Amino acid sequence: MNKFPLLILGSIALSANGQQHMPDKPNIIFILSDDVGYGDLSCYGAKAVQTPSIDNLASKGIRFTHAYACSSTCTPSRYGLLTGQYPWRRNDTGIARGDAPMIISPDQKTVASVLKDAGYETGVVGKWHLGLGEGGFNNQAWNDSITPGPKQIGFDYSFIMAATGDRVPCVFVENQRVARLNPKDPIQVSYTTPFEGEPTGKANPELLKLHPSHGHDQAIVNGISRIGFMKGGKSALWVDENIADTITTKAVNFIERNRNHPFFLYFCTQDIHVPRVPHPRFRGKTTMGARGDAIVEFDWSVGRITETLKRLGLDKNTLIIVSSDNGPVVDDGYKDEAREKLGNHTPWGPLRGGKYSAFEAGTRVPFILSWPGNARKGTSEAMVSQIDLMATLCGLVGQPVPPGSAPDSYNQLEVWLGKSSKNRSCIIEQSTGTLSLVDGIFKYIQPSNGPKTDDFTHTELGNDPEPQLYNLRDDQDEKNNLARQHPEMVKKLSDQLTKSKSNP
Repeated sequence: MNKFPLLILGSIALSANGQQHMPDKPNIIFILSDDVGYGDLSCYGAKAVQTPSIDNLASKGIRFTHAYACSSTCTPSRYGLLTGQYPWRRNDTGIARGDAPMIISPDQKTVASVLKDAGYETGVVGKWHLGLGEGGFNNQAWNDSITPGPKQIGFDYSFIMAATGDRVPCVFVENQRVARLNPKDPIQVSYTTPFEGEPTGKANPELLKLHPSHGHDQAIVNGISRIGFMKGGKSALWVDENIADTITTKAVNFIERNRNHPFFLYFCTQDIHVPRVPHPRFRGKTTMGARGDAIVEFDWSVGRITETLKRLGLDKNTLIIVSSDNGPVVDDGYKDEAREKLGNHTPWGPLRGGKYSAFEAGTRVPFILSWPGNARKGTSEAMVSQIDLMATLCGLVGQPVPPGSAPDSYNQLEVWLGKSSKNRSCIIEQSTGTLSLVDGIFKYIQPSNGPKTDDFTHTELGNDPEPQLYNLRDDQDEKNNLARQHPEMVKKLSDQLTKSKSNP
């Protein structure tokens, strides 16, 4: 559903025979980092790490201070971004195993499929984490063509990690076939039973160059133990230190191949998710160890994209968005000294919580939009959400949102371009334990009986059996629960959340 009328850029010209021609459409690149927090970039106030490439985009475009991911964890966040449907409307959008079937159905419309219908060449490069194949867990044809996959939901080209860096299988999948696979060494994957003769992090810690702090003690690949068990596919295994170089090169190649017609690139980095193993040339670039150095590596990837656009003369006709899939986490399973070397750096900025949390740092993320000559320069306090990507891009290219699709997505194009400050009426945030509703001033967290703190990551989760109400304008770090002082506001927002849940 669209909150604003569709916008078609430029004027529509008439040809000699009187037929209309659409103006040239801009290229679109959505760069999604992994676990980068609100306070992790220098353009958002970080001092211990510098991100000049991202800062440059922010200086030329618009930096949002109240932007939200769809969830405080990766799989549901990515599902909402691509489909325009809140992930909590389904019960199968939790953090996906590496052998999970594809969560997005081929009959669902996505950002990629609607842009493909509008004449765009579409590509996804990097972390996927939305499942592959069908028919239940561990049912993928890893040694053949894997379907359904990105192609079935609108992506012409794909070069992806099946899940994420800390889960098997540790291979790249290009156009739905495992890249560099030797058929004489087939891949086997299991999330229940180890393979005889294959070492694990739990049984063979002497083989590890990076040790787990919790979990992550199963199959060993590249001296790092993962979640899940794997055998075979030796020629196809990635080297963690080279992941950023590999996927960034693939993204650059996609841009180069499609320089002569409109393209949409969904570029999802492994940085700064665990295991954090940046390339040696980035080690020591910060005082924060692997986590800080991985932020520098992520900024380098962004710089490679922007440099490529400038080299090809595409920079002025390309809309770029840089954001993150959820909030930050320091120790998420490996002993990489991220906590010990954090120093004065605050990945969550002035906010409370982090990845997994119902508090603001779980879903409020960096969000920078750059489009020279079209997006205004500066900072916006408008409340925006990644859930609106589909309807907003449909508005950008003059493509209607398909009937029955993207029920939670609104066309916010004028807001995203900085030409309006009109907020959505509300945004619903999802954490691992509950839902929250933000109306631009107040935030309501519905009661839940989940744990208040995650024992492994030490993150405040925001769960409480009592309702919580915060005035984010005066109390953005959510320290003063106003629920008892303002029961009428609790009821109003609770009723609004209930209505939204039952009537998209």
